[in-house]
Amino acid sequence: MRASQLFFPTLREVPAEAEMISHKLLLRAGFIRRVGAGIYDYLPLGYKVLKKIEKIAREEMDAQGGQELLMPALLPAELYQETGRWGLDVLFRIKDRYDRDYLLGFTHEEVITDIVRRDVRSYRELPLNLYQIQTKERDEPRPRGGVVRGREFIMLDSYTFDRNWEDLDRAYERMYVAFSRTFARCGLDTLVVEADSGAIGGKDSQEYMVIADSGEDTVLLCAECGYAANAEKCEIGRIDVKKSEQELHALELVDTPDARTIEQVTSFLKKSPKKLVKTLIYQAEDEVVAVLVRGDRELNEAKLMRALGGKDIEMAEADVIEKLTGAEVGFAGPIGLNGARIIADHEVEGMSNFVVGGNKTDAHYINANIGRDFGIDEYADLRVASKGDACPKCNGILREHRGMEVGHIFKLGTIYSEGMGAKFLDDDGKEKSFIMGCYGMGISRMLAAIPEVNSDSDGMIWPISVAPFEVAVILLNSGDEAQCGAAIRLYEELQQAGVDVLLDERDERPGVKFKDADLIGCPIQVVAGRLAGEGKVELRTRASKDKEEVALDDATQRILELRRELYSRLEDKAQEVVFAKKG
Repeated sequence: MRASQLFFPTLREVPAEAEMISHKLLLRAGFIRRVGAGIYDYLPLGYKVLKKIEKIAREEMDAQGGQELLMPALLPAELYQETGRWGLDVLFRIKDRYDRDYLLGFTHEEVITDIVRRDVRSYRELPLNLYQIQTKERDEPRPRGGVVRGREFIMLDSYTFDRNWEDLDRAYERMYVAFSRTFARCGLDTLVVEADSGAIGGKDSQEYMVIADSGEDTVLLCAECGYAANAEKCEIGRIDVKKSEQELHALELVDTPDARTIEQVTSFLKKSPKKLVKTLIYQAEDEVVAVLVRGDRELNEAKLMRALGGKDIEMAEADVIEKLTGAEVGFAGPIGLNGARIIADHEVEGMSNFVVGGNKTDAHYINANIGRDFGIDEYADLRVASKGDACPKCNGILREHRGMEVGHIFKLGTIYSEGMGAKFLDDDGKEKSFIMGCYGMGISRMLAAIPEVNSDSDGMIWPISVAPFEVAVILLNSGDEAQCGAAIRLYEELQQAGVDVLLDERDERPGVKFKDADLIGCPIQVVAGRLAGEGKVELRTRASKDKEEVALDDATQRILELRRELYSRLEDKAQEVVFAKKG
């Protein structure tokens, strides 16, 4: 490609709303342009990178037995009503001219299950792995980071169907390999962490995280044993609870006018949030539950659901709370609370002389103590983990990092196949529900994740496997016969050798050409400048900034060697991550 014909409109000024490094660079380099909140155009350079990411993902998926198909983006409501997901708040819902309900696809578990339930009858047709790479639509409340969290995005979603859990485990391992190798070949170091399944549901799940200060997820990591988990999933090691030896003070109900929140109560009583226990009232299907956690902690609802045996939960309505406590919302407490099961986080067990709601409007108890003033029905790990907590696998201490999710793999089990009546005839002659898995990879998010952790003050540093061009040939002076001849010769030789090469022969100053080559991140740069008169060119590598002078006659061969080295490093990394998993 000649730069004079390439559409890459660069920006001098980056829009103020662009905060993440990748967002700024992708805009500056002309890879993307904003259309609306969370909606972006992919310009030629950005689209080239996306297609290369997709190519790698397809190769790795196909190597693990995946078969690609394409499902529609416009989907009938009936499929999602079968599973109860029609009411999710992230859906874009529309009606056709006949007033029938549809949605824009946000994920395709229901659609793929419908395909398989109609056309797969026997265990002899299993195992099955079907995947697609397609645009998804989600009504994100807070799009951020350009294509990091968009309302429209490109995703690889794969779905496996097996006879039993043992076969699903094998399918899961194959997808682990496919995803791990894809990320490594794209130049991303990922940390695989335990995760909560969220709205997708299922048994087990893991996320692929890119550690980055700008990440929106909190990851807890133990340096001792390597345990890693998303904060929403992370368990907390059981610490021996030592009851405080502090003298128990007399329980006292005090007025706290208009103090409902932790901040308001602590300010009014002049106490630390660590000396408060907040009481949260939940409706857990057929029962009401009062949940106790320390005032400075955040309840982990996924842990609460697990503690309650998987029951669906939601915050109780105001009228339920007022009827239960006899007070307005904001003053609930465990003392004298009847009609609710009381479950507390382990941390609360060791507290003494703490503050709780008074079950009376504008009042709180001070110096409350478990056993003397109220009882606990059950203790459990209920709070969101944070740095300094004990590792659940060893005696180590958890450290906190920020992460950007680029992939998520799930063991769904029968949550969708049972809900949609998807069954097959097994070898014992009995009908059974398919055991399913699903696996999602953020293709367009990787467009941002890669430069987020691979860039410098000059621009992006793309791994050669996904770079918009593998090589940039920079012609400094198009009016110089020797320079022009050297640049065109190399450009044509590299094209014939199958190299994705850009020739910058524009009528621009050398400084502009150097800045653009660094900004768009071409891994190998060849400069046809003053040395061309001596039969030489200069080779530069974008990542290391190393330079070497090479004879023009040897330049193509040296570039091909350097290109092979860069690809070889990525392949070695892909092999390493798989070996580490097996080890």
